[in-house]
Amino acid sequence: MTREHINNKLQLLPDLPGCYIMKNSDDEIIYIGKAKNLRNRVRSYFKGTHEGKTELLVKEIVDFETIITGTDKESLLLEITLIKKHQPKYNIKLKQGTSYPYLKITNERDPQLIISSEVKKDGGIYFGPYPNVYAASETQHFIQKIYPLRRCNGSQKRACLYYHIGQCMGPCDHKVPVEEYKAQIENIKRFLNGEVKAVKKELRIKMIGAASEQQYERAAEYRDQIQYIETTVERQNIITNDYTNRDVFSFYMNKGWISIQVFFIRQATLIKREAAIFPCYDTPQEELSSYIVQFYQEENHILPKEILVPDEMDTAILAEVLGISVRIPVKGRKKDMLDLATKNSEITLNEKFKLIEMDDRKTIGAIKELSAAMNLPYITRIEAFDHSNIQGTNPVSAMISFEDGQPNKSNYRKYKIKTVHGSNELATTEEVIRRRYERLLKEGKPLPDLIMMDGGKIQVNAAINILENELGLTIPVAGMVKDNKHRTSSLIYGENHEEISLKPTSQAFYLVQRIQDEVHRFAITFHRQLRNKNSLSSKLDQIDGVGPKTRTKILKQFKSLKKAKEADIEEIIGLGIPTKVAERIKNELD
Repeated sequence: MTREHINNKLQLLPDLPGCYIMKNSDDEIIYIGKAKNLRNRVRSYFKGTHEGKTELLVKEIVDFETIITGTDKESLLLEITLIKKHQPKYNIKLKQGTSYPYLKITNERDPQLIISSEVKKDGGIYFGPYPNVYAASETQHFIQKIYPLRRCNGSQKRACLYYHIGQCMGPCDHKVPVEEYKAQIENIKRFLNGEVKAVKKELRIKMIGAASEQQYERAAEYRDQIQYIETTVERQNIITNDYTNRDVFSFYMNKGWISIQVFFIRQATLIKREAAIFPCYDTPQEELSSYIVQFYQEENHILPKEILVPDEMDTAILAEVLGISVRIPVKGRKKDMLDLATKNSEITLNEKFKLIEMDDRKTIGAIKELSAAMNLPYITRIEAFDHSNIQGTNPVSAMISFEDGQPNKSNYRKYKIKTVHGSNELATTEEVIRRRYERLLKEGKPLPDLIMMDGGKIQVNAAINILENELGLTIPVAGMVKDNKHRTSSLIYGENHEEISLKPTSQAFYLVQRIQDEVHRFAITFHRQLRNKNSLSSKLDQIDGVGPKTRTKILKQFKSLKKAKEADIEEIIGLGIPTKVAERIKNELD
C-alpha cells in the first residue's frame, strides 16, 4: 500500500525547482534534498536499482513531501536550512555546521567591506548569506577595486599599498570626509542589491577587447568576474537580508476547499512550514483570518514581529486583535515569499484531490482486508465518531459515514453536546451514541455494520454500554487509536480490546487512517464554526450601529466575548462609543 501511495504522489510532482523531504514509517525525516526539477529528481529514487547508502535510504522511505521554490539557488539555501533544523540521518555531509558567508560594511568612522560568518546587532550593513563562498570572496575583491573603502588597519603612519593602487580611501594618509564614505557605501549597496548592468557591460567590453588582443588570461579574468557577480548578487527569495521575524500566510481555494500554507521566517531564513486543508464555508479571506487568530492561540505558535497576508485581507482587524504588524506585500522579496506560499498551497490541494481519486479505486480491496482481519462479514457501512472541544468549551461531536469504503457525505451528522459540561469523553460518547441510534430505530432506518470511535477503551466501552444495555442493539464497535504523534497506530476490538493486526502498508490500514483523519477533520471544522459563531467578532457583526471602527475598538479593548460581557456600560462608553450604541452592545452581548 505504501508503494502504491508513493507511486500516486510521483505522478503529481511538478516540473519546478524545490526541496523534497523523505520520511520513514515513524514519520521521521530521514533525508532532505534539492532539485532543479522535482518531478525528475524524486522519481529517480523509485526507478531502477541503487547501491550502497542510496539503496538503504530508498528502502526506508514510506512517504515524501515537497516545498516549491522560485529558483535552484533558493532550493539550495532552503535545503541547508532544513537540514540544520531536522538533522536527517542520511544528510551526513551537510548537517555538521555548514554555513554561508555575508558581505558586511562595518559600522566604523572608516568602514571596511569584509566577509562575516555571522550577523550581529552591531550597526553593520549585511548582505547575503551567499551560497558560494569563493564567489562571494571574489566579488568582495572586485568591489574593493571599483568602490574602495578602507583596506588597511587605518592606523599606519603612511599610506598603504592599496591606497597607491586605488583600492583604499587612505585614512592613514589623510582624514577621509564622512560624506565620501557615505557616497561609496551607497554605490556598494546599489551594486549588491542588483544594480550591476553598467559594471557588467564594462567588463564584457574589456573581455572582448582582451580576447581580440589575444590576452586570453586577462579575458578569462574578466569572464570570471562577471560570473562571480552574477552568482553573488542574484536576488533570492528564501533567504533575505531583512532580519525581521515574520510568518507568511497564503491560501488557494478550489471545489469548496481551502488550502493554507504558513512559512516561518526567522533570522532571514525559512525554518519551517505548516499546511492545513479544510472545507471553506465563508469567503477564503474570512476563513484565513479566523485560521490566523486561532493559529496564535495555540501554545507552540509564538507571535512574530510581522505577518504577511494576501490581497483583500482585513489587515487592520488582524493587527488590532494580534497586536503586531500585518502587511500585504505588493512587490519585492516579501511578495516573492507570499507568491511561493500561494504556489505551495495550490500544489498541496490539487495533490490531495488527485490522491483521493486514486485511493477511491482501491477501496473494495481495503474493505475485504478489514472484514477478514476483524472476522466480520463484508462491511458495507461504517459510521465513525469523534469529539472536539478546547478546554471544555463548546463541546461537539461529529459522525461520518463510509459506504463500500467511500465517504457518503449526505449521511454525515453534527451534534452539539447538550447534557455534558466540560471535557468528559465517556459522557459525551454515551450522549451522542444514544441520540444517533435511538433516532435510527424510531425512523426504521438501516444500522451500520461497524461503528468506529476515534479513541480507546473509554469511548468503546461507553458506546457498547448504550447500544447493548439501553437500546438492545448488537453492532460491532472498534476504537481507532493514535500514537503520541497523533497518527493512526492501531485498531482495538472485542471484549478484551484486542489489537487488530493491520500492516501499516496494507489497504485496510490506509482506509482506517482515512476514516480517522476525515472524522477528525469534520469534528474540528464543526467546532471551529461554532466557536467563530460565538466569538466576540461574530457577535459584534450582528449588532445594529456597530461599524468597523467600533468593532475594532471593542476587539482591541476586550479581546474575548467573556471579557466584553463582564464590562460595565461605562467602560464601553469610555471607548468613545455613543451611549445608545453602547447600551445596544451591552444588551446584545449579555
